Amino acid sequence: MSLDRRKFVGRSVVAGAGVAFAGAGAPVAEAAESGGRGAGRGRRRHAFSVMGTTDLHGNVFNWDYVTDAEFDDAAHNDIGLAKVSTLVESVRREKGRHNTLLIDAGDTIQGTQLAYYYAKVEPITGPDAPVHPMARAMNAIGYDAAALGNHEFNYGIPVLRKFEESCDFPLLGANAVDAKTLRPAFPPYVIKRLRTPCGRDVRVAVLGLTNPGIAIWDKAHVQGKLAFPGLVEQAAEWVPKLRSMGADVVIVSAHSGTSGTSSYGDQLPYVENAAVLVAEEVPGIDAILVGHAHVEIPERRVVNKETGREVVLSEPLKWGQRLTVFDVEVEWRRGRWQVESVASKVLNANAAVEDSRITTLLRAEQKKVVAYVNQVIGRSKAEMTAAEAPVRDTAILDFIAFVQAEVVRKALAGSAHAALPVLSQASCFSRTAKVPAGEVTIRAMAALYPFDNTLEARVLTGAQLRAYLEFSARYYVRTAAGGPVDPAKLTNADGTPDYNYDAVSGVAYEIDVAKPVGQRIGKLTFEGAPVDDAARFVLAVNNYRAGGGGNFPHVASAEQVWSTSDEIRNLIIGWVQESGEIDPARFASEEWRLTRDGVPVF
Repeated sequence: MSLDRRKFVGRSVVAGAGVAFAGAGAPVAEAAESGGRGAGRGRRRHAFSVMGTTDLHGNVFNWDYVTDAEFDDAAHNDIGLAKVSTLVESVRREKGRHNTLLIDAGDTIQGTQLAYYYAKVEPITGPDAPVHPMARAMNAIGYDAAALGNHEFNYGIPVLRKFEESCDFPLLGANAVDAKTLRPAFPPYVIKRLRTPCGRDVRVAVLGLTNPGIAIWDKAHVQGKLAFPGLVEQAAEWVPKLRSMGADVVIVSAHSGTSGTSSYGDQLPYVENAAVLVAEEVPGIDAILVGHAHVEIPERRVVNKETGREVVLSEPLKWGQRLTVFDVEVEWRRGRWQVESVASKVLNANAAVEDSRITTLLRAEQKKVVAYVNQVIGRSKAEMTAAEAPVRDTAILDFIAFVQAEVVRKALAGSAHAALPVLSQASCFSRTAKVPAGEVTIRAMAALYPFDNTLEARVLTGAQLRAYLEFSARYYVRTAAGGPVDPAKLTNADGTPDYNYDAVSGVAYEIDVAKPVGQRIGKLTFEGAPVDDAARFVLAVNNYRAGGGGNFPHVASAEQVWSTSDEIRNLIIGWVQESGEIDPARFASEEWRLTRDGVPVF
């Protein structure tokens, strides 16, 4: 049966065999344990496993919707819930189903064209709406709980609530609270009871924590409705409550990385990647399933500062490429179960076949989406590729910027800002993105713009534009003049990802990589004349960047003069459909280049 969210509000709910939820009300006592406490006194130890996934991002099948073929990468990883299901069943057979739990750490309903189709094309909120494929797959596999990820909010709260209604497990978010009352808007935790041969149930609490950055990244959807306090602060509130309610083991499912850093700088008082901080600062946690960062951590041990006890952290690789397994051993001491040991490992999905139960369950949905992404929407006069986009001004990024600028110009026509020059930013989201010569399909545009960002227009001065470009240019490794340059070693300085480097179209400039960060932008001109510090420009910019993503200066506080709820990908698709042809001669030009002491790098 599907769990009604209203059941979580203000009271405990027992569902199935020994599970309790608590929601927006005050903590409540769990239903009485089953089994006699006097039975089986000779059995002092018990072992069980908690499995975990994270950042599934709409992947059910081992399928790449961009290449229209099975997924493959250089490491020959496989992806998808159908593969995960096989790994889960193998663990259940080994450990016994009654000795296992399965949880997720968020970012479930966004990321593939399968997920997009059921949010926007045939939405789960529409009349005679379908059930979300991720809910159907996760229900069939038998998840026990999932934390909310930031991408759960990308399509708005109604889509998220509809997905929640479809799930046979709770979506947890102790730090997703009502903006007015500050009471939990989602169940903060779930308590599962695992039966043992001695008749004494082991009570395992799973606390869900999501990312404070939602308040920035999805401001349009959540402002005035939901607030997102810090992970450490909310864990410190809820973990003692769970222990007082009788939890023998506390597992945190956190959509938050381990680095202790924030992509939004000081715009929020709460750390984005706070999983290690939670482990260090909040006593009473035994293990943390980590998400958000898209890295693989088989096992990391962090010492809690107050208790000196180790907390085990693990993050399985994104998209269902890995399954984390926490192996927990408890011992009956002083009238309760106490954790004796925790260890973790990850299982590789490429060692598993797809579970035919899952692929058969969603075969019709998969067929429908594959047909959708292969629709021809126009033609391109030349091939455009992103292979060199991080180091050269390329036509493929110029195309994104061109369409964005066109949309903004049309939107501002007749307004008070119509006379301002329109500039446009673009990032290289995928170095393998390619628009082929000849027929262009929806999937080609999906590869070009894989994120569901929307478009905004913000006003920047010339001085602010220069600061913006200087900040972006930190992406390059400082490289002395003279000698050869290896493009592969020139980018991603200090771990800056490709998506946090912006090229700006509409102005010309040089980036001198021989100079220190903050002193690299030279020959910044507009229409051949140097850019005046007081000049004013409209910047066409995606909502992630405008909301503070990447912590670029000035843009988040700049005046917003226009925005749309349409995804940039759809704006590009619409432009191609309307124009019928992509001709690089209309937009491709070399406006920026890399130099060393004024000499071009390439």
